[in-house]
Amino acid sequence: MHFSIPETESRNGDSGGSAYVAYNIHVNGVLHCRVRYSQLLGLHEQLRKEYGANVLPAFPPKKLFSLTPAEVEQRREQLEKYMQAVRQDPLLGSSETFNSFLRRAQQETQQVPTEEVSLEVLLSNGQKVLVNVLTSDQTEDVLEAVAAKLDLPDDLIGYFSLFLVREKEDGAFSFVRKLQEFELPYVSVTSLRSQEYKIVLRKSYWDSAYDDDVMENRVGLNLLYAQTVSDIERGWILVTKEQHRQLKSLQEKVSKKEFLRLAQTLRHYGYLRFDACVADFPEKDCPVVVSAGNSELSLQLRLPGQQLREGSFRVTRMRCWRVTSSVPLPNGGTSSPGRGRGEVRLELAFEYLMSKDRLQWVTITSPQAIMMSICLQSMVDELMVKKSGGSIRKMLRRRVGGTLRRSDSQQAVKSPPLLESPDASRESMVKLSSKLSAVSLRGIGSPSTDASASDVHGNFAFEGIGDEDL
Repeated sequence: MHFSIPETESRNGDSGGSAYVAYNIHVNGVLHCRVRYSQLLGLHEQLRKEYGANVLPAFPPKKLFSLTPAEVEQRREQLEKYMQAVRQDPLLGSSETFNSFLRRAQQETQQVPTEEVSLEVLLSNGQKVLVNVLTSDQTEDVLEAVAAKLDLPDDLIGYFSLFLVREKEDGAFSFVRKLQEFELPYVSVTSLRSQEYKIVLRKSYWDSAYDDDVMENRVGLNLLYAQTVSDIERGWILVTKEQHRQLKSLQEKVSKKEFLRLAQTLRHYGYLRFDACVADFPEKDCPVVVSAGNSELSLQLRLPGQQLREGSFRVTRMRCWRVTSSVPLPNGGTSSPGRGRGEVRLELAFEYLMSKDRLQWVTITSPQAIMMSICLQSMVDELMVKKSGGSIRKMLRRRVGGTLRRSDSQQAVKSPPLLESPDASRESMVKLSSKLSAVSLRGIGSPSTDASASDVHGNFAFEGIGDEDL
């Protein structure tokens, strides 16, 4: 998750006394909360007591006198690096101390009182599920409430996640982020103050082998089925006319498992698709559509002659990646998000093993760059669990002593309508060779080096391979 403190505010004291500096903490570019230095220092001291000083990153020291504007900016940068380092640490970032601090700060900043409310959660097919929750309920509480309303068994809850999405005019979802344990879903969606933003329930794993566990249960089967039908209708899953005919036949027979078995063989099954964006591969400013799934990022691009091509980047061949942000300046340059205000440009850059002993940076410029990074990390996590012989069930952390709010009336998952005929204007994809030899490769240098080394995500699933494997 991407934390930043792009700006600060001078605010009057609660009793009208001396002013103080409030630091705006953003998550994925959206304001999460405002906190004072003293509050962050209190968090640091509490983490130090629990985990020891040697585990924590450096915290900006206290100052005896008022800070100059330059010192305020310096402290802002130090606090931003501190929050990012804590969040990225597996122990500290998952601690209840850290996450509860951010939840409390979010609720206080948005001035939302604790009360029972009705929250609308959508399924992938647009079906609405209304759950009664508290405004102070964290993500896992809301996920459990949705599962209870649908009658999804406890041991399958961890196979699904809640996502914050923006509903576009055509009804399609643009994914903003997966809701995290440090936020309150009701506050997160209502604080955006727009009816475009919704919360969607969707499966949260990548390996289709785990479908077997979910499909054993009636509700799990219906959720997968509804999501798959929806993805096909959106064009996320690529189908030929013959495959579409077979799928529609199985749908008419209500053969949901057989429908899913066939869908599993299709290109981009289970992928998340992002909005159209720009990449510097295979050439600068190349319009692409990025999809994430099956341990890869897929880039679909239109070459001269209007022919669609697809190139795939396997996560096991990404040595590392990072997300950087900048604010375009009027003269064409860029600045740090902390300096000046404007629309932030996000980039995902990854170093890829193109051939034996040849690594190349590939950069994708997209408002959804952070979401892409989160997808990469979760794919790596899943691969490492599988490599170690572990189970995905063990990977899914559940709160100890948590309670489920069971509803008297269970809400069934409705079957989606029959598939529409394939869009005649949707062109079939032409798969590039694994080396993307059909398009010219352009060697590029490293991305801008204004980010610190801690911003780079090392990939433990990276494998050194030779030309014959590429």
